[in-house]
Amino acid sequence: MADGPLTRVLAKAGGERTLELLAELPGADLTTLMLAVMRERAARMSGPDLVRRGLTDRFVAPSGIGFDRLRAAESAALDALPPSFEKVTLSPLAPLGLHSVVGTVHQNKVVSTVRGTEVAADPTNGLALEAAIRRRDDAKNVVRLATAQRVVRAQHVDGPALFAHFTLLGLVTAGRDTGNLGFEREHAPELIRAMTTAVRAQVDGPLEVRLTVLDPRYTVVADAIRAAIPGEVADDPGRESGRGYYTGLCFKLFCHAGGEWCELGDGGFVPWTQELLGNRKERLFIGGLGVDRLATL
Repeated sequence: MADGPLTRVLAKAGGERTLELLAELPGADLTTLMLAVMRERAARMSGPDLVRRGLTDRFVAPSGIGFDRLRAAESAALDALPPSFEKVTLSPLAPLGLHSVVGTVHQNKVVSTVRGTEVAADPTNGLALEAAIRRRDDAKNVVRLATAQRVVRAQHVDGPALFAHFTLLGLVTAGRDTGNLGFEREHAPELIRAMTTAVRAQVDGPLEVRLTVLDPRYTVVADAIRAAIPGEVADDPGRESGRGYYTGLCFKLFCHAGGEWCELGDGGFVPWTQELLGNRKERLFIGGLGVDRLATL
């Protein structure tokens, strides 16, 4: 049932049955209809209209971070990654529903298009899809992928380090359950260490990996991470964000700069490749690093 602004709009457009009819249209037919709507709306735009949008629309405004500064941070982070992570170039678009169906992100927080796609909101979703495709074709090998991608998020944010579009360094490791949390104990420390190395390539300050164990069985995974990154790991049992998104164990990466701790990265175990491949034996560990935040330190 519609509510709020949608109820008002549907009242003008013929009621909720209009929404149902549009949702039931085959994909190609809906695309044809929406393209016609966009042509009509674009035809009514003028040059001054575009200037006004450029001045007021946070989705199209340029980043406030200088190009060279951001590019340098992105290059330094990518260059610092171990060669075991294959760098790929993702499309700026993803299949419609990739973030909400697999990643449990509300569709209203993603910029959907009229062609059955959506603008990338997180590179780890796109990397997970690519990893699942590769694992479908060759399930014997562990897949490690990395990328840097400019992404867009539709929810309203307000703050000096919060942006409508920004660059994220994404890493994923996909493989198969080997029993006794063997995959988890081996590959979680590997990916987190790769992220800390990427930060250390350009930031000279203390780092802290804050671990949250969501399942008591994953205590052994946390122990493996502490052993791999000695002196830089802290427990964060009170973390609220990410519960229901991550499984088993999750983490945040902080750097101490300017007299305070700054959050730079986030990650954990997710069931995405299980859902994409329909196989509960699949395992996936992900991590994301905010390149814009790294560039502003």
